[in-house]
Amino acid sequence: MVLPVRALVPAVTAAMDATVLGGLILLAWTEPLRHRPVLSFLRNWYPLCFLLLAYREMGWFAPAQRTYRLERIFEVWDKRLLNEAGFKVAIELLGPVLPSLLEVAYAVVYAIPAFALAMLYVYRQQGRAERLLFPVLFAVLAVYAIFPFTPSEPPRTVFPGQDFPAYITIFRRFNWWLLRDQGIHMSVFPSAHVSSSFACAFAMIRCLPERPWAGRFLLVLAVLIAVATVYGRYHYAADAVAGFGMSLVATALAAALDKRKRSALG
Repeated sequence: MVLPVRALVPAVTAAMDATVLGGLILLAWTEPLRHRPVLSFLRNWYPLCFLLLAYREMGWFAPAQRTYRLERIFEVWDKRLLNEAGFKVAIELLGPVLPSLLEVAYAVVYAIPAFALAMLYVYRQQGRAERLLFPVLFAVLAVYAIFPFTPSEPPRTVFPGQDFPAYITIFRRFNWWLLRDQGIHMSVFPSAHVSSSFACAFAMIRCLPERPWAGRFLLVLAVLIAVATVYGRYHYAADAVAGFGMSLVATALAAALDKRKRSALG
């Protein structure tokens, strides 16, 4: 409502968001009344289905003109990390092995929340879904809310060819193709890839302590994703650090809510 966007964007945004939120409220209201497993299932999975819609929605707020102020600052820091600190050389030390692994990790980031929620169902702990979903959704949507105020483009498009990986694997080509067709030209700061993957890993550790492999697996995957975003030039290092910070905020809020609920229950 305060940004210089096209005339129809505020009205369409408000209408679409009201529709999505209305559906969620309806499910949250009917599930405890009807006590039907299918309603509980729909309520838990409903928000994840709309994360992609929220991402696409942020593309509507892309600025018509760019100054590339943030990008120039962030790129200086990246050059120090990738070249002077030897970050890029270390990753490519074993040839295309680690670069390929990083690209695979980056590609599966979209499936991580669904995988985590599915694990709760596999181990019959779907009653803990709220403890998983709150920090994950907060980490993603809070980042999206910042996007319009930190417009920026990824280094692979602003600085084409600079500090690119030495190995252009089939996995990297797949990620390029995916981002070319589905990416938005809004912002890359903070990194939603990093915030969502770490928030999901931390939440899984808390939600499923009796199955520690799940949280540990997601934590390793989150680290690989964070490295991949910088090495693959999808994000700047500053984006990854800010995304990790947002995951910590989401985790802290989730822990505070859990503590408040326990206190309320006596």
